[in-house]
Amino acid sequence: MTNKLNNILSELKEFQWVDLTHTFGPDSPHFPAFAAAKFETLFTHDDGFFVKQYTFPGQYGTHIDPPVHFEKNQNVYDSDIDLKDFLLPLVVIDKSSEVASNADYILTVEDIKQWEKEHGTIPPKAFVALRTDWSKRWPSQEQFENKDDNLQNHYPGWSLEALKYIYEERQAIANGHETFDTDPAILQPEKGFEGEYYVLSSGHYQIELLANLDQVPATGALISISVPKVEKSPGFPARVFAIVPEEV
Repeated sequence: MTNKLNNILSELKEFQWVDLTHTFGPDSPHFPAFAAAKFETLFTHDDGFFVKQYTFPGQYGTHIDPPVHFEKNQNVYDSDIDLKDFLLPLVVIDKSSEVASNADYILTVEDIKQWEKEHGTIPPKAFVALRTDWSKRWPSQEQFENKDDNLQNHYPGWSLEALKYIYEERQAIANGHETFDTDPAILQPEKGFEGEYYVLSSGHYQIELLANLDQVPATGALISISVPKVEKSPGFPARVFAIVPEEV
């Protein structure tokens, strides 16, 4: 008897697979409060095997933020997330044109409703990604921060209301974006990380520093996320990719 899963796998491999993950190293962009990563060679092939030691904060490169990252009462670490929630329908809301002319662009509920008029209602249990093309600034720390003369960062993000809409009205599982933070930098001095706190305190997870969202359609793709099973991890680099059907 032909194995049904093998048939599904064969079909999936006929589609396009898009890597949504940045390759990171010691010189890669990172949240300004963190020290740069350190990669140290411990053994070489002359020793019989090649081994490196890596030192970096969990929230480094393309990474996952589980609920416990911001909310201790959630007590949900990377390894506690249901495996089935790591393979989801992918929705991409494209605001790259707006961000090109306004680095402080904030995604609104009206933006999402307009997107739904064109592409249909966001399906339940989806992963909703905000495309801004900010990832094209990789690997420049300076361009990612985008500071003005007063050292204020400028990069786009989600409004709190938009996040509430995708989770409370559309029952999304998770969200993601291309910047360091969920919240737009311009609002952080006054409002802090209210959007990220809402996401994580509500029991959801998110992926930050996504890449290549410009290669994925608004709807029809799947997103796959894998994370090492580190004990009590409040965040860790992730490997994220999309599977895009040819007909999309």
